[in-house]
Amino acid sequence: MKPSAPGRPWGLVQVLFLLLAALHTAAAQKNGINIYSLSVDSKVSSRFAHTVVTSRVVNRASVTQEATFQVELPKRAFITNFSMVIGGVTYPGNIKEKAAAQEQYSAAVARGESAGLVKASGRKTEQFQVSVSVAPAAKVTFELVYEELLKRYLGAYELLLKVQPQQLVKHLQMDIHIFEPQGISFLETESTFMTNELADALTVSQNKTKAHIQFKPTLSQQMSPGQQDTVLDGNFIVRYDVHRTLSGGSIQIESGYFVHYFAPEGLPTIPKNVIFVIDKSGSMRGRKIEQTQEALIKILDDLSPNDQFNLISFSGEAAQWKPLLVPASAENVNQARSYAASIQTQGGTNINDAMLLAVQLLDSANQKELLPEGSVSLIILLTDGDPTMGETNPARIQKNVKEAIDGQYSLFCLGFGFDVSLAFLEKLALDNGGLTRRIYEDSDSTLQLQDFYQEVANPLLTAVTFEYPSNAVEEVSRDNFRLLFKGSEIVVAGKLRDQSPDVLSAKVRGQLRMQNITFQTESSVAEQENEFQNPKYIFHSFMERLWAYLTIQQLLEQMISASDAEKQALETRALSLSLHYSFVTPLTSMVVTKPEGKEWSEVAEKPVETKNKHKNLYLGGPLSRFRTAGGRRSRITAGPSGKSPSDLGRARPQGPLSPPHPYPLMAGKSLLPDMLLAPSILDEVFLGVDLRAEDAPQARVPAVASDPVTRRIWERKASGSSTDLSQSAKTASPPGQLPASLRPGPLLVLVSQPALPTLGTTAAVPAAIQAPAVILMLPRQSVDRLCVDIKHSQGPMNLLSDPDQGVEVTAQYETEKARFSWIEVTFKNPQLQVRAIPEHVVVTRNRRNSAYKWKETLFSVIPGVKLTMDKAGLLLFSSPDRVTIGLLPWDGPGEGLRLLLRDTHRFSSRVGGTLGQFYQDVLWGPPAAADDSKRMLRVQGLEYSATRLLKLDYQEGSPGTEISCWSVEL
Repeated sequence: MKPSAPGRPWGLVQVLFLLLAALHTAAAQKNGINIYSLSVDSKVSSRFAHTVVTSRVVNRASVTQEATFQVELPKRAFITNFSMVIGGVTYPGNIKEKAAAQEQYSAAVARGESAGLVKASGRKTEQFQVSVSVAPAAKVTFELVYEELLKRYLGAYELLLKVQPQQLVKHLQMDIHIFEPQGISFLETESTFMTNELADALTVSQNKTKAHIQFKPTLSQQMSPGQQDTVLDGNFIVRYDVHRTLSGGSIQIESGYFVHYFAPEGLPTIPKNVIFVIDKSGSMRGRKIEQTQEALIKILDDLSPNDQFNLISFSGEAAQWKPLLVPASAENVNQARSYAASIQTQGGTNINDAMLLAVQLLDSANQKELLPEGSVSLIILLTDGDPTMGETNPARIQKNVKEAIDGQYSLFCLGFGFDVSLAFLEKLALDNGGLTRRIYEDSDSTLQLQDFYQEVANPLLTAVTFEYPSNAVEEVSRDNFRLLFKGSEIVVAGKLRDQSPDVLSAKVRGQLRMQNITFQTESSVAEQENEFQNPKYIFHSFMERLWAYLTIQQLLEQMISASDAEKQALETRALSLSLHYSFVTPLTSMVVTKPEGKEWSEVAEKPVETKNKHKNLYLGGPLSRFRTAGGRRSRITAGPSGKSPSDLGRARPQGPLSPPHPYPLMAGKSLLPDMLLAPSILDEVFLGVDLRAEDAPQARVPAVASDPVTRRIWERKASGSSTDLSQSAKTASPPGQLPASLRPGPLLVLVSQPALPTLGTTAAVPAAIQAPAVILMLPRQSVDRLCVDIKHSQGPMNLLSDPDQGVEVTAQYETEKARFSWIEVTFKNPQLQVRAIPEHVVVTRNRRNSAYKWKETLFSVIPGVKLTMDKAGLLLFSSPDRVTIGLLPWDGPGEGLRLLLRDTHRFSSRVGGTLGQFYQDVLWGPPAAADDSKRMLRVQGLEYSATRLLKLDYQEGSPGTEISCWSVEL
């Protein structure tokens, strides 16, 4: 197409034509590489998970194409095997010492071939990727195997699988088998892609010791409504725990190896002395310090009255809140909350002085005998950067802190973001009996901090040691531990001697607050060996591999804090075990190669997290994904010869081009959210831009509005702030080029209708009609629904509570803004709390927090209740015998959080609360004689005036439906 002259405007029809053409092209392109079978088989035997991902593909195109196989696996997992079957020939991956693999890697790089196969891809996952050229009509089978020991975290084990095939798959099946000899105490599943339709493809069966979860969707179930794309895109999570008693734990034996799990129930919590050391340097300015303050205030509230605490904030210098540790009384906690809220950021980072001050506070209290007898002392450091003031040498800081602590206290380090060296903090913590955790900069950073604290909030035992008869066992993994916390578990594994006794006995010694305690347990070798003979639920010799996995993990951890002389011996042993058991660890690499002559080899290595490594993370990820010709992630060869691979379509946007749910139409044109351009700014923003040119830059227009008086253009940012775009549009953009604030982007939508509604209104209904605060459905009453507006509210409100249903709903209502600032739903059985705010939803179970953004698909099945959220943002809590409760982020007129109640006939006679009272006996008076749009109602001795008004029904989502409703004001 010939470019037109600069400055000539582009008509609306042509703009829409480009948009429709882009949508049509994306939908019409066919994938040459077709996945015709994809299976995931995960066997969890006594917490040890063995997962096999098998994918079979065929090239249905007439030319050779390159298929890229990708799998996301947990960071704690070790890859153990990979193979490809091409034309009946198997090409395996060989695990070698990293140095040996490097030679082959370097040779491949010298030939101009691709290399690294594994990279970090998210908070909990790594991505394995391998590519291969596939001839027309040829088939390839990929198989990846990885293993991990599931770690108990806040009272549950978690198995995470990523599901993102990127296309419809004819035969897709996921099987998870769990076998736990101790017995499964609870099991729940959660998915970020499951829908009610897909739920029919999910089956869960369980008995005392075994569980089987199967997901087998048909092609029609996988299909997006009205499209040919797959809806499978996200996480599938299984959480469970096992039965426990106040005992020495469970010893399990298989094929000459044993594992000892120790997490006794019923132990009292040991009081703790905790010092929070908070970085307030200039780099913490903004959202980081705000989230830290929010988390710290919540953590302070969770301190036990038996605890003692103090606060240290530091930048270039360190300052303590109180001269001594103080009891966690209500008064002291309130004062500490005020201090935390007042922390101001400035200056550099002096970690050394801050840490030494924390140790001095504990030493001083210890010398003055102010620490409760038998208590546990913890230091929790939060920083977002490397030391820049005072002592800045990391090795000297580590040495100073280790010498000062001298084994008396435990240090836990939290690294906020990616500008801090995690290796520095890891050694600092491991030298002093603690651990390190990365806090990711995100909307849920506050929850990450709170969850970490919950892990260490309840110490149960100190100085825990395991003892086994020397004539019975050998090669035992680590057998002494400084602390055991509530919700965690200590694991010890070892090898039985050839002539070991028929019964393996063990002693576990530890210290409670005021006394020593010894647990004794034993296990019959013959009985245990027999229990693990079911091939359906286990893979044989799994316990030997569990022992090797655990030993390697512990050796790698010990290497961090070991001296140079010790480190070499630890590395040698870890490398030997890695090679013997074919684990891809930080010491080994997997070489994936074809026969010589093909000139093709790639190397897979275990990623090592380093500073600044993951500043821009893609947090989603596939279970299995293929880049195929014509698709958004495609590589296609130039012809049958397989030469000149090229990446096509990479510049196209990922994900759907259409909005997730319908929006109102104006004159036959769809208005897309956050992509509206006010008509008064068309000429100003695009002055001199020829959008008809073939090479016109693509741009995604942010949400903008224009002032009809000043004609200024304002961009609404995610943070809530606004930027005047009109000035930059006039002065900063040369002719023929878009303003910088609107470049670059994958999509441009222009709407030039003079009658466009302003932001915050809906074209489908008059602006005067608002949605009420709450709509109550009233079954078996003369009035079937009641609209409730709240005009008077002070503090949190008890909206409803029903002790028979075991549910309570509380909320905070802002009368000035006419909206709920938060709504909280609490279930007694199961113990579950859901807190909704305008930004996201937080689900808390077993002290574990999970945050979900509105309009993210969620499907979670917990014993006793099901949680679902659709793409419109409707979050529902349902159960066969309970009232269904819903929460919705209403963005229509009268925007804000909304509460929905369904199946309200299930409320008991004891329901109460501001809204619950209307489910008691309600007496309606007749319409007033002078005005039949008014009447009175009486409930529990109180009278309310009701008025018949037009309202918007928000229950089906935006834009809402106009209804006539009896309305009351509370």
